[in-house]
Amino acid sequence: MLRVVLDANVVVSAFIRPDGARGQVLERVLRGGDAIRAVVSPAILAEYRSALAYPKVLRRLELPRDDVSVLVDALAMLSDVVPGERIVQVVAADPEDDKYLGAALEGRAAFVVSGDRHLTDGGAYAGVRVITPRAFLDLME
Repeated sequence: MLRVVLDANVVVSAFIRPDGARGQVLERVLRGGDAIRAVVSPAILAEYRSALAYPKVLRRLELPRDDVSVLVDALAMLSDVVPGERIVQVVAADPEDDKYLGAALEGRAAFVVSGDRHLTDGGAYAGVRVITPRAFLDLME
């Protein structure tokens, strides 16, 4: 089974533009069944919740704020939730992004998919590859 961590920028963009590369990544991961599985931690879920609740995002999604929790809860149910106990200090430019690499290591994920240069510029960490949504889709082809 392929395991993958999705950055909040991928998830938010996927809901805003489901037909774009990020939307395709989210769909592929959530419909992956036994072949592919998302890995999340409580900190990642909290960031999904926070980012999806930004007023400009809510307007684009045309969702009431209360529906954000339902959406994130559904994502959690379709993912493997790790405790978030693995702490790494790798992304000096944005230490908040370390949670993605920590969850990937804890959940034995092969990839972190992100559009964030702070993460993608690193390329890989401890066997976890950090790639863009387009690169992930290309690998899945």
